[in-house]
Amino acid sequence: MLNSASELEFSDENNVEEISQFVSLEVSGGTVSTQRSSIVVPEKTGYPDSVYVLAANIFQGIRVEKSSDKILIKYGNEPLPSLPEFEDESVQRLSYELAFSTLKYQDILETMLIDSYIFPSTTIPDHLSSLIIVMLYDFQDRKFQNRVLSDNEESILEVQEVENLLNSFKTKLAAALARCRIKHDALSIYHILPEIVRKQELRASTLPLYAWINTCKISPEEVFINLKKRGYNEVKSVCHIDDKVFAVDQHCYDVLIFPSHLKKDLINIDLFKDYKLIFQDKSRSLAVHSVKSLINLDDDVLMVNTGSWYTVAHMSVLTNDNNSKIFVCGVNSQEKDPDLNNLFKKMGCKNIEILPETFTDIESKDQRLQKVKVILLLPRCSDLGVSNPIEFILNEHEDTDLLKDLSQGGTSEDKLQVLAQHQYEQLAHAMKFVKAQAVVYCTCSVYPEENEAVVKKALEFQNQGTKIQPYRLSPPVLPLCSLKEIHLAKDKFFRMEQSETTNGCFLSILTRERDPSETVSVKDVLARAAAKGLLDGIELGKSSKREKKRKKSKTSLPKPSANDNNGIQMKIAEFLNRETKTSTNRSEALITKALNPQKNASQVGATTQTRKPSKPTINPLTPTLTKNTCHCKPCERHTNFTRPRPEDKMIALKPIEIVLPPVMLPFQSPQGIRSQVPNQHFYYRWVRPKTGVPGYLPTPSASRRGEKPKENLPSSLVRRPRPWL
Repeated sequence: MLNSASELEFSDENNVEEISQFVSLEVSGGTVSTQRSSIVVPEKTGYPDSVYVLAANIFQGIRVEKSSDKILIKYGNEPLPSLPEFEDESVQRLSYELAFSTLKYQDILETMLIDSYIFPSTTIPDHLSSLIIVMLYDFQDRKFQNRVLSDNEESILEVQEVENLLNSFKTKLAAALARCRIKHDALSIYHILPEIVRKQELRASTLPLYAWINTCKISPEEVFINLKKRGYNEVKSVCHIDDKVFAVDQHCYDVLIFPSHLKKDLINIDLFKDYKLIFQDKSRSLAVHSVKSLINLDDDVLMVNTGSWYTVAHMSVLTNDNNSKIFVCGVNSQEKDPDLNNLFKKMGCKNIEILPETFTDIESKDQRLQKVKVILLLPRCSDLGVSNPIEFILNEHEDTDLLKDLSQGGTSEDKLQVLAQHQYEQLAHAMKFVKAQAVVYCTCSVYPEENEAVVKKALEFQNQGTKIQPYRLSPPVLPLCSLKEIHLAKDKFFRMEQSETTNGCFLSILTRERDPSETVSVKDVLARAAAKGLLDGIELGKSSKREKKRKKSKTSLPKPSANDNNGIQMKIAEFLNRETKTSTNRSEALITKALNPQKNASQVGATTQTRKPSKPTINPLTPTLTKNTCHCKPCERHTNFTRPRPEDKMIALKPIEIVLPPVMLPFQSPQGIRSQVPNQHFYYRWVRPKTGVPGYLPTPSASRRGEKPKENLPSSLVRRPRPWL
């Protein structure tokens, strides 16, 4: 109770009180309301007693510790007794908001308490200091007006005592506030805050709400219909829109975006009560969608440091149609298992298995995790990319230390180093899992020390063993990001900067390099097909350009050239020997044919070599060609060819390699307009020509030797049934 002397001493400051009351409008709500003038901010009437007590306990744990020479107020270590109703989500949200606001103005509020002589003139227990400073912030935010109490509200003795104390010092507190504002030359104490804190507070006021659709219980189409029945309209963007609207996120197809002022209306509809829509930060949806794009139907997933169980549920929902299992590690308390199982049952999740061990205690060869192909790592970080820390803490069950860092605009260097070291240890441990093929690393930090530096260090010092392939950076996945975003992603990292629409986010995808021994070449594919008898009668060979230009003898077999082509053929032979150890003699014949395509091609070329008409040539290879290359009864057909050829030139056929049966290119004649192909009966091996491509003709083998061919006969394309069918 104030004495009369004290009242007279400050009676001349009544006008200052009025000014301070007017200016204090902007402390927490005025600036925000100017940004969104169409939204009417209701007049503040105070909080229930339970909110003050819970906010005081939260503030007690996150307040800024000061050195002994700067201590103005002593805070006790004992928390105030709480009530069961504190577990209510709405009460928790209000308490966190009040504690965070008090934390940002801690220095100013402490100055007001000293300047108004509340400290040390009054005898106040230390354990009530946190409650006093929390209620003082709300008192000045209400322009020092009395609190409106509810009839059915249960009062708390400590709250009533502090409220009476503050009301008795109301005039002095208002004067102290005015002097503090004048000292800093600020319109309100809001403008005394650091610029980085003010920007964060402004972003928090405009940040929209993100909610993902539980497709285990409802389809996106049904959600759209339900929302439209309730008066919500679908738009492309919810920025600066105050109506009942929603939009589909551009990165995640199952995520909807709502304006922030609709939170109270949305939490009361059945879609959210029945776990058909779940509020969660977009960064978590990006992480689980990245994992989904990397797994197959039977691949398992290991999730580390998930924070919110909604992240686990979202991963489970995305893999509901697969045979995948979701492993979650880091749950130390078994007491929560019944509640978690009940939650997952309500959400329709059936493929979740909780591991009690911490991640670094799990062996990389653990038998339970042999089918795990992707590890999702959400390490503890500074979270300074978060604009609305209250929502993030409640949804992700994050540590309240986040409020302390955000209230100061950053984290200490020592804490940053500790976080980065812990993140590196977890990422390095994830890369030791032999069966895993990818790691998704995601944080909400804006510091490179926690993002790029950690990933690059883990890649640099990863185990370069011979048994497993090393990891490499992969670009963002296409289902989530557009080609433009992938192109703009620096160093293959995906980032979302803090803005009025999203929190900050860092995402990195590490995948194992492909094992060179598993690479299958075209030659291997053809050889495997030949070993299975799918390419009967088809030669697997290709002549080099150098061999095409060489002149071949007309009376002797050419020797196989020692070039790169022989090396390829030897590889095919080794592959076939490995694949067909128990195969039949037919497969062995195909191997021999695959090894000697040059010989066969040379034989075909030798049969078609010609000289001047005055010296007809006898080809000794005709019987061999007919015997080795034709798998059916030789055919007889009158075929006439007329091809102009240059004089005194001898050119061999040009064998080529294709997947389908080979086609032999036409040859040229040493006689300008005369053809040297005999028009009598001859044996030939039919090859399939390419339709519509001129110059692809069958290769004949002359049956009569020494006979002059006819001149200037029209050319025709022979079409016969394929003998290999």
